[in-house]
Amino acid sequence: KGELRIQSLTFEDAGMYQCIAENTYGIIYANAELKIVASPPTFELNPMKKKILAAKGGRVIIECKPKAAPKPKFSWSKGTELLVNGSRIRIWDDGSLEIINITKLDEGRYTCFAENNRGKANSTGTLEMTEATRIILAPLNVDVTVGENATMQCIASHDPTLDLTFIWSLNGFVIDFEKEHEHYERNVMV
Repeated sequence: KGELRIQSLTFEDAGMYQCIAENTYGIIYANAELKIVASPPTFELNPMKKKILAAKGGRVIIECKPKAAPKPKFSWSKGTELLVNGSRIRIWDDGSLEIINITKLDEGRYTCFAENNRGKANSTGTLEMTEATRIILAPLNVDVTVGENATMQCIASHDPTLDLTFIWSLNGFVIDFEKEHEHYERNVMV
């Protein structure tokens, strides 16, 4: 196929490579440079979020994406406690931390540690639990005669520290109340 494969790259493999294709009608060359990238982990360009919100009883994924080459090994801590994979906590291969069934006890400072053969770095964020958003009064099925008006209600409870937005859709398509104001009207009850 004309492929060149190099396994277990080292710095000595860096350089200009040339492929030569030749047949009875002539010869053609193509060049490419192979750079060996190596750097210690750094969170300078992509630090962890300082504040991470998670709904009570829900699931959260805290991303840890440092720049590093080769790919670093990841570990996590909550405060001074080192975290390991368990029934509710999982450290993904890409470094992300997943926590399910969030409780108040999960709140706190989380630190991601990244280490490769060039060095190590860490980044910290704080997880805060919010009350889960719940639909208290869901829209009901309505039978209406053509030409009449129909009203549907939706009432939800939510964490008071967060804003709440209601999005209505018809058959999977979000209703644009600005464009369709002759047909749909939104009444917001406080």
